[in-house]
Amino acid sequence: MSKQVNIFDTTLRDGTQGERVCFSAEDKLRIARRMDELGFHYIEGGWPGSNPRDMAFFDLAKNVTFKNSKIVAFGSTARYGNSVQDDPNLKALLEAETPAVSIFGKTWDLHVTDALGISLEDNISLIYESVSWLKSNEREVIYDAEHFFDGYKANPEYAIQTLKAAESAGADNITLCDTNGGTLPGEISEIVSEIRKVISCDLGIHAHNDGDLAVANSLAAVQSGCNLVQGTINGYGERCGNANLCSVIPNLSFKLGFETLRISSLEKLTSTSRLVSELANLLPETRLPYVGDSAFAHKGGIHVSAVMKNPATYEHLSPESVGNKRRVLISDLSGKSNLRFKAEELNVDVDANKDVLPEIMEALKKREFEGYSYEAAEASLNLLIRKITENYQDAVQLKGFRLLIEKNDTEGSRCEATIRVEANGETEHTAAEGNGPVHALDQAFRKALIRFFPEISDMQLEDYKVRVLNGNNSTASKVRVLVDSSFGTESWSTVGVSENIIEASWEALSDSYSYFLAKFHKQKEVTSHTNIQ
Repeated sequence: MSKQVNIFDTTLRDGTQGERVCFSAEDKLRIARRMDELGFHYIEGGWPGSNPRDMAFFDLAKNVTFKNSKIVAFGSTARYGNSVQDDPNLKALLEAETPAVSIFGKTWDLHVTDALGISLEDNISLIYESVSWLKSNEREVIYDAEHFFDGYKANPEYAIQTLKAAESAGADNITLCDTNGGTLPGEISEIVSEIRKVISCDLGIHAHNDGDLAVANSLAAVQSGCNLVQGTINGYGERCGNANLCSVIPNLSFKLGFETLRISSLEKLTSTSRLVSELANLLPETRLPYVGDSAFAHKGGIHVSAVMKNPATYEHLSPESVGNKRRVLISDLSGKSNLRFKAEELNVDVDANKDVLPEIMEALKKREFEGYSYEAAEASLNLLIRKITENYQDAVQLKGFRLLIEKNDTEGSRCEATIRVEANGETEHTAAEGNGPVHALDQAFRKALIRFFPEISDMQLEDYKVRVLNGNNSTASKVRVLVDSSFGTESWSTVGVSENIIEASWEALSDSYSYFLAKFHKQKEVTSHTNIQ
């Protein structure tokens, strides 16, 4: 029977100490609900004595029934000079009314004497009395031995004394913290093995990523005797972050055979990663192992050919096992296997047009050379393939547009776009203002199309990016524009390239609207016809 490893998530506490990471109390509750659904064993919600937002989360959590997870309040041992009964921090922990609490104490003698300014014996007393007081109030206690590995390497005898104080006071788990993130996996294994010989209660690991080793150190600790891992979703956390649970969990489950979460929960790791990114208002990191967009992305033609025959040739596990999916990228490195895979993914029948495969490949490589990138603009790729294989024609033809940009000392700048388009044999001539020339052009184009295609009003432009391709030419450089768009739950990206930023922007914008009309306007017509039948 495989060994159980408990997963302790601290995204809502330690994760929020990361740069640009911020959650509202409501965001925290939504994330906690998802983690409970997945079966995380512990969810550390924050430090109730430190700020109103964390206290608001614990107030909200009191009204929620968590079926699988224990909500944890975080704090420190009592402040020197306070009795445990009257210590404000310990009071706040109890007032949070969580079934479990996590408190940290000093392990490194340097911190005791230089940071706290107290004797080593007084620190031992603080640890013992704080843990004992919380246990007497019927709380499960996870004791975080802060700076444990640095403290052990500096003074192993004293570091062990601090752990024994927590254990004798009744701590349910002692978590060994690599707070500065500078310990190596071999050191972790050796030290945890030694601690396992002298400490009987459960051990945990809390690793920071300053040496890019937090995941490796967490695995090493578990293999050496820890049965609890603390970490965060996406590795969010202070400085370089914490151990990324989206990597720790599948490594423990699939690679080492430990029991962590249910298999059905592992299949939701990718969506959970992206939910947390969204609520943190951060772009998902595409290169994250297991859950990133690039984790199972293949670009080289030889690789794709092999993967299509047997995915195990270039994938260490099935992307579906963690809720991700295989992606094939199209570039000038692509072969026919890439194109065939991508065409099938885009529902384009290439087999019916085998004779034009060389033409498609030639067009792709030529446009990549010119600066186009279809790896992040699959909607433009879809249109390009359709135009070659199906003689596809855009539903709207541009007849011309004009941009007016004014700037004066009193009113600032003003941008207006005038556009003429033809659709369904009719011409529409409209104008609109915007915050800038591209925004004005988009507004005018949208205004012209709505008369013919009312559903355009529900299409959203989500993002607009410009990249200079050959900076040596200064302001005359060629630029690539990427536009991200959405309609309901669907999203897509398009690309434009030109020495003229307006021309590149127009190409990406018009591709976005063309893709929308090709996919969703047709679907609407089919749906209406079916309803009539």
